[in-house]
Amino acid sequence: QVHLAESGGGLVQAGGSLRLSCAASGRTFSTYAMGWFRKTPGKEREFVAAISWSGGNTVYADSVKGRFTISRDNAKNTVYLQMNSLKPEDTAVYYCAAGRTIVVVTTMEDALDAWGQGTLVTVSS
Repeated sequence: QVHLAESGGGLVQAGGSLRLSCAASGRTFSTYAMGWFRKTPGKEREFVAAISWSGGNTVYADSVKGRFTISRDNAKNTVYLQMNSLKPEDTAVYYCAAGRTIVVVTTMEDALDAWGQGTLVTVSS
């Protein structure tokens, strides 16, 4: 079992940058594919980005492609989301999650093994 905790959210102006971190506890972190999701009030949670256990494969939602970068450091049990050129529509609570494979992370939210508590990102116009 892995436990996840996000950090790094905050208030930023449009065009700015933030880096989110997701720290994992447990010795099995490096065996999990990881993903970032976000949710705004009144909308369903949406997929943002995913990374394979090795870091060799990444997948992005079209809405963030070219602006966001997901990465991981298995030695530090941490996954990151670098967010550049932020827009007001990126405002959301961001969650990290762990799944058995990158396919599961990108297509089977209900099958994910662990979720963090979320961190709020607010982008002002």
